[in-house]
Amino acid sequence: MISKEENILFAAEKIFAEMGFEGTSTREIAKAANVNISMISYYFGSKEKLYEKLVEYRMSEGQFFSKDILERTDINEWEKIEKIVDQFAGKVRHNQCFYRIMQREQLYAKNPQILEFLKQTKMGFIAMYSKILESGLKKGVFTKNPPIYLLHATVSGTLFYASNGKEMYKEFLNDTEEESVFDEKYYTDLNKHIKYILKDLLGYEENK
Repeated sequence: MISKEENILFAAEKIFAEMGFEGTSTREIAKAANVNISMISYYFGSKEKLYEKLVEYRMSEGQFFSKDILERTDINEWEKIEKIVDQFAGKVRHNQCFYRIMQREQLYAKNPQILEFLKQTKMGFIAMYSKILESGLKKGVFTKNPPIYLLHATVSGTLFYASNGKEMYKEFLNDTEEESVFDEKYYTDLNKHIKYILKDLLGYEENK
């Protein structure tokens, strides 16, 4: 069961993704969430605060996961990278509305608080990759030391570009399968592709 606050957040997310922040009204959000418009003021205060809360809610989901991954001792550094890619790819696949909002935000950002939150989240990911890479190099798990700031750009850039182009690729492949069947195959291939790239960038060999 989701809370009333989450119900409003998820309804707003879909409309923000379709119409953008400026094109979305609190009345439309209330209608989509099936609540009285006063509930938005009660829980969030304003459309701006609701928007900020949505970004904070979605972005913080990954931070707890990242901390847990870094602290694990039962898997090696490559396996940690794999889990990060799995989790990130899953989020992009299942939260497409939110990531559409974030891509728009980075191009046409007007809210300094959200920009700062996005920057800190990216910095957190880069720091996480840096710690895993440093540890992997010391242990000989990795043999290459690529620019760490580009590693995150490789993962996120590939995921976002491929996700945005999914329908075009389905048409290119002349694939007539059900959307859910194609989705499963597409994101499985995408996940494997990113891992192949990272293996080469990091100099990881599975059976050495």
